[in-house]
Amino acid sequence: MIKLERVYDKRSSADGKHYLVERLWPRGVKKTSLHLDGWFKDAAPSTELRKWFSHDPEKWEEFRRKYFVELDRAPGTWEPILQAARKNTVTLLYSSHDTEHNNAVALKEYLEQNKSRRAAWPVHASVIPDAQKRKSRAEPLRSSVGGRKVK
Repeated sequence: MIKLERVYDKRSSADGKHYLVERLWPRGVKKTSLHLDGWFKDAAPSTELRKWFSHDPEKWEEFRRKYFVELDRAPGTWEPILQAARKNTVTLLYSSHDTEHNNAVALKEYLEQNKSRRAAWPVHASVIPDAQKRKSRAEPLRSSVGGRKVK
């Protein structure tokens, strides 16, 4: 089952998985206060499409069509959400004020249309699990340059 919820509203349920499906972090929300199981940035519409749409209800049908084309081209970005929805309740979190014309509504529709689709592609989504976010804030990034570890 896939549900929708605004990040600014009081959480209606604690069951299942909660995934943020926005390319940008919601304004005014502290990262520590939004309890997520993952942030699916790449499952959100491209920056160009998001800016073009600008939450204009008159552009809704065209937005959905263009967004579905983007999703068709990148199944690895949404397949993990679909896999989780097969096992648990999944709540897609979004920040839009418009509860009927936003990317989470379109993504839910797209996922429900593709429920029977089996994972045929490798998953390449940029998902940031909640535990990984906490760890990355606690430790500086380390990389290797010329065989030396650099902080």
